[in-house]
Amino acid sequence: MDNQTLQIKFKQRINKIDSQDFDNVECWQIVESFNKAQLDWCRRNLHGSNQYKEGDEASKKRIDDLQRLLVTATLPVSAETDDYVEYQIPGPVENYFEYKRTKSFATKFEIDEYGKETDIPCCTEPRSMTVYLAEVANVDILMRDPLKNPDFEWGETFCTMQGNTLRVYKTDFNITSTEFTYYRKPTYIQIQGCRDPYTHQPGANIECEFKDDVVELLIDEAVSILAGDIVDVNQYQREGAAVEKNN
Repeated sequence: MDNQTLQIKFKQRINKIDSQDFDNVECWQIVESFNKAQLDWCRRNLHGSNQYKEGDEASKKRIDDLQRLLVTATLPVSAETDDYVEYQIPGPVENYFEYKRTKSFATKFEIDEYGKETDIPCCTEPRSMTVYLAEVANVDILMRDPLKNPDFEWGETFCTMQGNTLRVYKTDFNITSTEFTYYRKPTYIQIQGCRDPYTHQPGANIECEFKDDVVELLIDEAVSILAGDIVDVNQYQREGAAVEKNN
């Protein structure tokens, strides 16, 4: 949906087309409320706090609506110890939003008769490891549990997240690379020539990346936000109900 249509629909929903009173909606208010609506809508539907209790990939509709935000990246190593390899999670520039899955590859070297690691790999290609997300509080318990600790033969290990880093744990094997799949933030819209009140810079023309049916929901969500800001209770309740009814 182009931004001109979005603005017309927005003003129609909030009942302010050609309004000359003190509640006249400016373009930056549309941009700010719509971008906030995108984040609110994504968080609510990923978590499942909507009226249908459908969270991340809980239904075909959720998969279809949110799949465009999924990104897979190979993370750079930031540190390594005997117990884990630490990777830097994509920061604000990369628009990291929410964790999805981790996949690591590992190798292991043969052990000589003295119990020392040799330079001879036990397999020619790195092995794919199934990686489970675990709680930081349980690391010590998982590492000493023979049924849950990282195991090359079973092809399983676990990871934790802390300080904007991802730690993939290991024992007698080496982690060679890690693929990190996550939800990124939705692209913020901008309206051509609309001056941002925070940066004082005129905006470019950046349209919403979601499908038109989702954009309609986001317009209702944004109108509900702005109606709450200007204390328009009727529009706030109406548009908030419309978002969930058609979600």
